Amino acid sequence: MIGLGCMRMSTAADRDEERGIAVIRAALEAGATLLDSADAYCLDDRDVGHNERLIARALAGWTGDRGRITVATKGGMRRPNGAWGSDGRAKHLRAACDASRRALGVETIDLYHLHAVDPKTPIETSVRALARLQEEEKIRDIGLCNVTVSQIRAAQAIVTIASVQVSLSPFDDENLRNGVAEYCHDNGIRLIAHRPLGGERAKQLARDPVISRIAEKRAVHNAD
Repeated sequence: MIGLGCMRMSTAADRDEERGIAVIRAALEAGATLLDSADAYCLDDRDVGHNERLIARALAGWTGDRGRITVATKGGMRRPNGAWGSDGRAKHLRAACDASRRALGVETIDLYHLHAVDPKTPIETSVRALARLQEEEKIRDIGLCNVTVSQIRAAQAIVTIASVQVSLSPFDDENLRNGVAEYCHDNGIRLIAHRPLGGERAKQLARDPVISRIAEKRAVHNAD
């Protein structure tokens, strides 16, 4: 599965909605089947849901097969004055899920992730809230983001976890070293890497000898 992370289309200060829509559609035409979003991909708390609405617009005008596209979004974060803060309370997740459904224009969200574990709320409380939303057919599959193996196990004791999203790139192997990637592989959980090209360090890819050889073999170049 090839995915497109859509965060920067809504969090960048110089964001351009029409350019963002064009990028999403180009990715779909090129074979991407996963669009990764979140209600908190926005500028601040007055802008919540911007990225989801952008994806909805892109899909509404796309002539391809919508049935092959998975839209993943997340709840459990707030953006007060542009800052980032976790909120894993059941009440917040229910309201956030309903708002995401409206923003995406769907009855059932394909894949809904807990964006982050709230240190003030037991992960079991958050996951039970997602399980209830799944029972109500508001979400199809449940995922977790930025979690440890023990947190995945705690969630699995309550409901089936379809995917886990963590930072993973040539410059960030923490989730290889801490066992998350191996655990997901061994337990049939889809692993979604965010910042797979290294985020701010992406330009270093061109200087890595191993990656450079792979890129040359695949006729891939850095579109700087």
